[in-house]
Amino acid sequence: MLPELPEGRVLEVVRAPAHVLSAPSPEVDPLDPAVVQLAADLLATQRVSPGCVGLAAPQVGVAARVFSLDVTGHPKARTVHGPVVLVNAEVLVASRWEKGREGCMSVPDLTGDVKRAGRLRVAGLVPGTGERLEVETDAFEARAFQHEIDHCAGLLFLDRVAGAHALHQRRTYL
Repeated sequence: MLPELPEGRVLEVVRAPAHVLSAPSPEVDPLDPAVVQLAADLLATQRVSPGCVGLAAPQVGVAARVFSLDVTGHPKARTVHGPVVLVNAEVLVASRWEKGREGCMSVPDLTGDVKRAGRLRVAGLVPGTGERLEVETDAFEARAFQHEIDHCAGLLFLDRVAGAHALHQRRTYL
């Protein structure tokens, strides 16, 4: 599912309230060499970050609709597509809404209860080829896709919690 990518660099993850996290990112060209390098960098940064299952370009300070995702080995995952990088992704179909706990590297001290679709179909473009890819998934992987697509739209999970009662101090740091 992954295209041929250059060697990725580990980038610094920015934290809220960095402006790039709250502004919608522009669509980008999946064939642009800078976008292909960004895709590789996101994967490299995600892989060295304990507990990280996804990382969007705004989280490394880049306003672009690009994210990486890999829920392999996560105990809450049912469907697993392995490492995925998508450009300009969008939700096509969402159903079976349920509340679940989320955290984020850009909001390291809090978790929150967020209602997300438990079944999902998303589409995006593959960096380097521009090929359109559709993914159908469920459960934890569906939640992770929505979390990363939200980052590209300038939203944090904090924007989706029902209120202060749904925010929690993080108890475990990986």
